[in-house]
Amino acid sequence: MRVHILGICGTFMGGVAAIAKAAGHDVSGADQNVYPPMSTQLEQLGIRLVQGYDTAIDPGVDCVVVGNALSRGKPVIEALLDSGRPYYSGPEWLAEHVLRERWVLAVSGTHGKTTSTSMLAWILEHAGLAPGFLVGGVPSNFGISARLGASPYFVVEADEYDTAFFDKRAKFVHYRPRTLIVNNIEFDHADIYADIDAIIWQFHQLLRTVPGNGLIVANGQDQNIERLLARGVWTPITRFSASDASAQWSARYDSIGAQSRFTVQHNGKALGSTTWSLLGQHNLENALAAIAAAGHVGVAPDVALAALARFQGVKRRLELRGTFAGISLYEDFAHHPTAIATTLAGLRSRAPGQRLVAVMEPRSNTMRMGVHRDTLCGAFDGADRVFVLGAAGLDWDPAAAFAPLGERVHVDTDVRELLERLLGELAAGDQVVLMSNGGFQGLPLLLQRALESRAAASA
Repeated sequence: MRVHILGICGTFMGGVAAIAKAAGHDVSGADQNVYPPMSTQLEQLGIRLVQGYDTAIDPGVDCVVVGNALSRGKPVIEALLDSGRPYYSGPEWLAEHVLRERWVLAVSGTHGKTTSTSMLAWILEHAGLAPGFLVGGVPSNFGISARLGASPYFVVEADEYDTAFFDKRAKFVHYRPRTLIVNNIEFDHADIYADIDAIIWQFHQLLRTVPGNGLIVANGQDQNIERLLARGVWTPITRFSASDASAQWSARYDSIGAQSRFTVQHNGKALGSTTWSLLGQHNLENALAAIAAAGHVGVAPDVALAALARFQGVKRRLELRGTFAGISLYEDFAHHPTAIATTLAGLRSRAPGQRLVAVMEPRSNTMRMGVHRDTLCGAFDGADRVFVLGAAGLDWDPAAAFAPLGERVHVDTDVRELLERLLGELAAGDQVVLMSNGGFQGLPLLLQRALESRAAASA
């Protein structure tokens, strides 16, 4: 089958392209943003890429897969509809051509999806189950975001964002998982959902697809999940919590440092301990969810713990870019107040005596709209110093929103000025975390190179 993908360079659609190619299809694609690393990865797979949407779709293409960034009114979409050629959304194509005969393990929730999905895929890999997977990031253990796999098992990051211009349901309703993780539910994606009730309604549609012989692995300390379950559930549930030892699955840190040790319990009975390099209570909960989900396909807890000891994390999920001139530089995807607060708490727990510097770009659609304006400031209570890139396109004033932090905060509208301010203040012993769900206008690499030059000059 000849498959042409519109919006191919997004993480999800690029993963669909890689899986389609591995399944034996002839794959091509187009995007407005065709550049490395995604363009290089796809070209290495033998996938033909077109920059922009001006080139007509080859008449020999059997079907077109449409990314959710494309909408009515775009010439390529109008031409597609006029042609009568078959078209699918990415989730729809994946479900129809890959997931139909697989045991799907789906990971959903507002926060932690990418990390939990990566953990779960790695646990199954470590156990010898060779799963297929599609992750909204790059798990360092695999070095790729998607794999077809040859086993019955497929692990998928189940996103609640809408599917396509012609399908406004959440992506995850297409996956029909047998094993489902629900990490947490908070209000997000204000560009498509009016309120938290609209999001819970979408999750309810997801629960309706999980069979009675399946399993729902749910955060036991999330009130919105309880509201969701109260609407109706037809599948056994197991709950996890890193803060409530009475949950069916619980965990605690025994020591915290560069290598932290934690112990896992099931129904109050200790199952074992392991060490790992990750941080924070939120990652303990991600681990609990992955261990419980892996258990549903027969992976013993001791095997899962051994896998987590070798888990290397996910690119841009509290990823340590390096230590330069005594300054530890981290990069994180956090773009929601809860995620920001948990990221900072995790870093603080590792080195409570070191200065913690948070650098943030409010970039997501929800952030730009100002939905979190009144709660964002409080998310940075755990930081000693806060820098904000208040670039154009915001519907709110970041300087006013962060004013309660007083002299601890600095807001800039130019990335170069922000960089100079950072370099003027950073000192050996600082922990610095850059938080954005985008490229941060190149700041991560700019700051790293400047710190590398400082380290070389002082050597």
